[in-house]
Amino acid sequence: MEAAWRFVRSGALVLGTIEHAELQHVHGLMLRYWDRPMDFADGTLVYLAKREFLSVILTVDHADFATYRIERKRQFRVLPANHRNLNQSLRSSHLPN
Repeated sequence: MEAAWRFVRSGALVLGTIEHAELQHVHGLMLRYWDRPMDFADGTLVYLAKREFLSVILTVDHADFATYRIERKRQFRVLPANHRNLNQSLRSSHLPN
């Protein structure tokens, strides 16, 4: 956890803000993906990606971000790219001996 906080405080990460007036756009995205329910966190990330012209996302939520589109056409490049191995490693590290 401390390593993550050091990374955030290093300045390598820029936190985006969403103004109250922009929330309607997030809500619209959440309504658009009614068949694959988009939560508020994902909606804010998709909205910020569109607003800031970003297409790369760091997430373990590969399934949802493989479905979401930027402006209904561009796919996200999801990192880490090797998510299957990462997920397997996480599962195996929690198995009892």
